[in-house]
Amino acid sequence: MSSARPGRRSVLAGGAALAGTAALTAAAPSAVAAGPRPGDAAGARVSSVDPRYELLTTGINKRFVARPEYIKMIRSSADAARALRDAFRAGKRVSVRSGGHCVADFTCNPEVEVILDFSEMTDVGYDPRFRAFYVDAGARLYNVYEALYKGWGVTIPGGVCHSVGAGGHVSGGGYGMLSRAYGLVVDHLYAVEVVVVDERGRVRTVIATREEDDPHRDLWWAHTGGGGGNFGLATRYWFRSPDATGSRPGDQLVNPPARVWTSALDFPWEQLDEASFARLMKNFGAWHERHGGPDDVYRHLSSLFNVNAKAFGRLSLFTQIDATIPDSRALLDAYLAELLDGTGIEPVPMERPSGELAAMPNQFRPTELPWLAAARMLGAPDPVGANPIARVGLKSAYFRKNFTDRQIASLYRFLADPELDNPDTTLVLLSFGGRINSVAPDATASAQRDSVFKVIFQNIWSDPKDDARYMRWIRDWYEDVFAETQGVPELDGVTDGCYINYPDPDMADPRHNRSDLPWHALFYKGNYRRLQRIKGRWDPSNYFRHSLSVTTAP
Repeated sequence: MSSARPGRRSVLAGGAALAGTAALTAAAPSAVAAGPRPGDAAGARVSSVDPRYELLTTGINKRFVARPEYIKMIRSSADAARALRDAFRAGKRVSVRSGGHCVADFTCNPEVEVILDFSEMTDVGYDPRFRAFYVDAGARLYNVYEALYKGWGVTIPGGVCHSVGAGGHVSGGGYGMLSRAYGLVVDHLYAVEVVVVDERGRVRTVIATREEDDPHRDLWWAHTGGGGGNFGLATRYWFRSPDATGSRPGDQLVNPPARVWTSALDFPWEQLDEASFARLMKNFGAWHERHGGPDDVYRHLSSLFNVNAKAFGRLSLFTQIDATIPDSRALLDAYLAELLDGTGIEPVPMERPSGELAAMPNQFRPTELPWLAAARMLGAPDPVGANPIARVGLKSAYFRKNFTDRQIASLYRFLADPELDNPDTTLVLLSFGGRINSVAPDATASAQRDSVFKVIFQNIWSDPKDDARYMRWIRDWYEDVFAETQGVPELDGVTDGCYINYPDPDMADPRHNRSDLPWHALFYKGNYRRLQRIKGRWDPSNYFRHSLSVTTAP
């Protein structure tokens, strides 16, 4: 499916480092073990006397640590079923991990007695029976991209950070630099295999598909943005684009651009004052608001913009556009000119890493690269993974419209504060919209379908003694930016809630969410009631739960 022909791919209506549920489709009862499997492989059971224990009791955010009785490494769906049966029968509280990138306490907290770790389930391949590509829950994103592209010339429009696991990334919706052109990852999700516990306490391995006549289709739907850790153990995903035809594997998923133009620019803080900062933010927001439609010619362009604190010294902008579309270089040049218009900023090369952006001095002038080479370059520095003692504060918001003047004033005041001495404090602006917005809000569990950019509020530090200080700072910052809407990103106004794969338990805490919007409205909007019904059917005992889990209660 060549991306060289814009408009051919029309995304049609049909997560945290955790996983969810699914069920067996009546149309394919023999498909419970569909696709090549690692047999009945069993992983290790790691107890507190094992030297691996300390490593496996925490994830990328060292603010959260568990002390489970054991960690069970999972190597197959049969292994997952045995592990779940053992823990359930023993009455043990479990949590689930795929890549370990959950920044909240979903996997690692004091109540967890058993961690089920899927990081050794990493298979990626093609399943002719489903006419779809399968990805195991523990597969890391860059490995998925490399396997799909080198093997068949296809991809999924997933995230930037290489080490994120598929288990949580997919179940939360999944997006990345290709999403404006091809939609969310879950817009291409065909089926999911999961180990569930039914109302009688029986453990089953089942599959759900997006087929309209699948009696368990609701469980497929729950994995299209319903978040991880809610319904069971997702062991495998299958991907086939909704408009795929024929039987050739290379026709079943989108083809990424053969080549892309890339641009990497730094904007020195010494060139910024409040007026030029405001103009730059307004330019970014206005451009995305104007070009957020599903069929806009700019749907093939995306930016990752690290608006770093003044203590870092520079703001960093990475932009990518499909080089195979007509006038791609001219479109990129026009975009960059519009962002800088009226700011007086003279960009400089990106000579040192900035968050998930590597040092890219050779990209100061737009450079044409093979797509996979650009994907390898982008996200290669994992600022948290590179710091083995990193502690993280993270919050998010979807934007449907441009920043308000008051929001920009707040952003400047906090980021330029001379008392903020943490250079790893960043407002990350991410392009959204495009084909993401061609899908109805209730067609998948991912409800935010008319936003045009997404925002991450992030700070990273290393010393536990700074926890209170930096968490207080990021909370104050977030609540001040959204002071016009009671401290949270309102729904259906300028903003549209939060992203579940950037989980923020503060949204469920009345000390921090003082609005009349419950946490689940911010993350799931009107889709939450359906998620509750699915939860009641497939996890009636509420066995799978965490600090932001879907509940069965009305």
